[in-house]
Amino acid sequence: QVQLVESGGGLVQPGESLRLSCVGSGNTATIVAMGWYRQAPGKQREMVAIAISDGSTDYSDSVKGRFTVSRDYAKRTAYLQMNSLKPEDTAVYYCYAKRGRSEYWGQGTQVTVSS
Repeated sequence: QVQLVESGGGLVQPGESLRLSCVGSGNTATIVAMGWYRQAPGKQREMVAIAISDGSTDYSDSVKGRFTVSRDYAKRTAYLQMNSLKPEDTAVYYCYAKRGRSEYWGQGTQVTVSS
């Protein structure tokens, strides 16, 4: 089992930055992918950014060039650096991890971008 706990959400103005963190516990050694999804009110959950264990990353087109996903394996932590935030980035952000055929989710952290 893997447990994921996010932190770092909040209320910011358009153009500002935030960094989300996700700390994993449990059997994290064999996680092959770790990253972030988000869900806005009335919308489906969507992939934001994923970091794969081979060093590759994948981003939603809507965040490319603004968001950066990274992993610190020693700290068992994934980060999402979000720059140039827009009102349309407002959502609950969920940490995600894949280990074998199992998928794990955090409880979510709210990010609100508003003036």
